[in-house]
Amino acid sequence: MPITYKKLWKLLIDKEMNKTQLRDAAGISGNVIAKLGKNEPVALESLVKIAETLGVDIGDIISIEQSTIKK
Repeated sequence: MPITYKKLWKLLIDKEMNKTQLRDAAGISGNVIAKLGKNEPVALESLVKIAETLGVDIGDIISIEQSTIKK
């Protein structure tokens, strides 16, 4: 899937938060963090937990890389 979590990593930098702090605050597993780091799909439930923890919308943490979408 042509997804990326670049927005999430930028948001964490802006909030001065690291991956471990996010994992603990959102109540997600280390496996989810690892998948996010590899731009792999994760459960919608995990994305909702992250978005709620950071006080943002899901679209603020994930995006689709437009250059790889076939028309």
